[in-house]
Amino acid sequence: MQFRGLISGGLLSLAALFAASQAMAEDDVSVQLDWVPRGNHAMFFVAQEKGYFKENGINVTAIRKGTGTPDALRLVANGNADFGFGDLPTLAVSRSQGLPIVAIAAVNQHSPLAMISLAKKKPLTKVTDLKGWNIGIHPAGSTYVFFKALLAANGMSEADLTKSTVSPPYENYLLLGKVDAVPGYIDAEVPELEAKAGGKGSLSILLGADNGWPVYGSGVFTSEKIAKEKPDLAKRFMAAYLHAFQDVIADPKAAAATIAKAVPEYANKQEVLVQQLEADIASTFNSDDTKANGLGTMTEERWQKTLDVLQQQGLLKAKVETKDVFTDAFLK
Repeated sequence: MQFRGLISGGLLSLAALFAASQAMAEDDVSVQLDWVPRGNHAMFFVAQEKGYFKENGINVTAIRKGTGTPDALRLVANGNADFGFGDLPTLAVSRSQGLPIVAIAAVNQHSPLAMISLAKKKPLTKVTDLKGWNIGIHPAGSTYVFFKALLAANGMSEADLTKSTVSPPYENYLLLGKVDAVPGYIDAEVPELEAKAGGKGSLSILLGADNGWPVYGSGVFTSEKIAKEKPDLAKRFMAAYLHAFQDVIADPKAAAATIAKAVPEYANKQEVLVQQLEADIASTFNSDDTKANGLGTMTEERWQKTLDVLQQQGLLKAKVETKDVFTDAFLK
């Protein structure tokens, strides 16, 4: 009996030690967003709420709001955050400037960036309509990269219009009539701006993806250091993220509620979050590549097109190859 008790006690001790070692083995990571929480950030919050990160041995210590893609890229590259979310063409531009960062998932297969105007005042049907207009924009970040490339792809330059330097968010400048058009994301600013401007049909929206901007939109990235030295961590992180991605598409209302629960100031903005997600589900999350290989997928061919557009517009400071800007190793 005593011998049996020792065995039983020993097994319990081993179980306790194993449980403790499992808990100790959990990796602490932080996530840096490009802006305040939006619909396409939902995967991080859903994976956290539903325990998908924990199931993959990860403890997410923070999901931090940001002040733009360039800052998010720098924070991750410098090790102040482990994973980030932001505009992938801007990542390529930053990579050409020597920032050691790499994309690990393309969330928006098509860019959600567009030029936006008030339909009644300044209807916008083609890029050349912008000639002579006053554009409100901040001369840095993802919207400026998009804006310059869109003009160049349509035979225009900044000399063809007036540019007013404004700080994001740009919506109020448009609503108050201080500018004629602004760049913005159909899955971010548009739903909220549309509600303030008079509802459906109140805005003219010219999507970049249909007008010479055939590039990836936003995605998940990490530092080159983590990609090389901690590939197992990156793979587990993406396993949790992609699990949540499926849930977000299946139930955008539940995803919006999860964001609102995690960020209390969004309690009254759930409808806008749902509209943001619905815009992505309809237009940007899926492509022929995702149908073949799953959500978040990236291909060398598509990345090369993105780099070619950036190179043609003179936005890359040095030659960048596809192997420098992305890896799909953590999606498999």
